[in-house]
Amino acid sequence: MRSIKGGAAEEVLTELGIPVKGATVPAKGGIVWNNKLFQLPGNPFAILTSNLLSASAKLEIVQFVTRLGQIDTRALPPISFREWAEKEIRDPMIRHLIYAVCRTNTFVPYPELLLAAPGIRRLQLVFKGNQVVYVDRGWGQLVESLRQEAIRAGVAILCGKHVSEIEQDGRVRQIRFHEGEALEIPYVLVAAGPGETFKLVKNAEHTSLKEWRDRAKPIYAACLDVALRKLPYSDDPKRHFTFFLDQPIFISTPSVISDASEDGSAVIHVCKDIGFGSDNPKDDESHLERALDFIQPGWQKELVARQFLPKITVAHDFDSMDRIGKRYGPSVPEVRGLYVSGDWTGQCEVLVDAVFASAKRASEEILREYNNMGGRAYRGSGRVV
Repeated sequence: MRSIKGGAAEEVLTELGIPVKGATVPAKGGIVWNNKLFQLPGNPFAILTSNLLSASAKLEIVQFVTRLGQIDTRALPPISFREWAEKEIRDPMIRHLIYAVCRTNTFVPYPELLLAAPGIRRLQLVFKGNQVVYVDRGWGQLVESLRQEAIRAGVAILCGKHVSEIEQDGRVRQIRFHEGEALEIPYVLVAAGPGETFKLVKNAEHTSLKEWRDRAKPIYAACLDVALRKLPYSDDPKRHFTFFLDQPIFISTPSVISDASEDGSAVIHVCKDIGFGSDNPKDDESHLERALDFIQPGWQKELVARQFLPKITVAHDFDSMDRIGKRYGPSVPEVRGLYVSGDWTGQCEVLVDAVFASAKRASEEILREYNNMGGRAYRGSGRVV
């Protein structure tokens, strides 16, 4: 599982004293264009020596990266990422490259819908040298570290409980479980998607949760994961982390840099951004297999296990053009004590950065209200479900 160094997720985890165990992706990687594999120009020297770019394009991209680092994303007008890129970049190949980098790091294959600010912020992190981090053993290891830290801080965690409803009358009153139990509690922070949150909250149709649910645009990906006895092409870094300029596909091999398997198998993720969905999952699977054939020919002879996921939710929403001037959470205005967090509540952050940033914003609001009440919650046990 991957995250980008330098973003909100790393900031929050550092504040909590929780190290992220894993490895960063090296600057060496691959780009596929017109069925040819090129070295990813991951540093100034590689850019100047790349066969992918013309002489004029090499000069332009160096100038572009310099300008990119000086952009204050908070001062940008509300324009789409495509409109911004078309104005800022003359060379078509550089635009292909920038669109692919943005798509790979946001999972949004619609530059005409994505707001410029979050896309540019992601580019700034990448071109600043903040590499992608692959977390050892996936997010589960990180969740366990967070759980242990919470317990050390005095949090009581209730496991195996299925919440059926959050009761409210303009103020959170209690949460009910399917088992028939109820828990009186003054504050609820729901870390779920807008649809799931709407279903949980009593009379949610009379709150902002209805608009948030109806407006959300979840985006999806089709993923083919394989475990191989060995990589057919293990010595070529271009084949370990590769993205396609003319297709919404990214291939990563986290096992070459991190602890991604228990038995030493080579693990490869092949991801296709399908945006709002796809009508033909069989074609998507074939598309992913052909991409893997190109990057690691002979992989099927080394196959240990495979898994195809035709439609996984990679984000419940994103900062799109029709969300200009609108923000979701962290508080639900109509219900005192009710808060939301997640990848759909970002404020210029995306994916895991939006998750951590929104959770921090919600926590800070809860603490402010608690302190304003003199440090007294009106009732409740302080437990976490």
